[in-house]
Amino acid sequence: MADKWEPSEDGSCRAYGAGGLMRMPTRLRIEWEGDSVLIVRTDAGEQTRHFEFNPKAEGEPSLQGHSVANWQRTVPPPGPPRGAPPAGGSLKVVTNKLVAGWLRKNGVPYSADTTLTEYYDRFAAPNGDEWLVVTTIVEDPQYLNGRFITSSHFRREADRSKWSPKPCRPL
Repeated sequence: MADKWEPSEDGSCRAYGAGGLMRMPTRLRIEWEGDSVLIVRTDAGEQTRHFEFNPKAEGEPSLQGHSVANWQRTVPPPGPPRGAPPAGGSLKVVTNKLVAGWLRKNGVPYSADTTLTEYYDRFAAPNGDEWLVVTTIVEDPQYLNGRFITSSHFRREADRSKWSPKPCRPL
């Protein structure tokens, strides 16, 4: 399938679907829509993802699919307590109802049968920088022999001055 890709297809929205979007060089804008939907916007391809904490009907397949989110809190290890319990955890997002897309801009495909699981973790660096690490697990019984696991790192910027949305080319 990947051999069918042509350079003229570069910039196609197929590369900006949920399966490959978080691996793109992009900036993020994250905000709440009400109490139960987290919105993640990217300037690469001008995509918007909706992470639902109280999921509704899945709707029709789309590039960003249907994403259900929940917090995975850190559980202290068994045994006698040692100091305060660990804080934090991950935001876990499971996405399905995707249209076929590309894992990379060179046409490496994923099918509509793909399940995407992501973990969003925020970290503070010793110098005060804030980082968001997104671990992505793509499972596709049609095109992948196993899980395709990647991680992407985003550093929080002081302001939105570098935000520069650029649309992808429609499918």
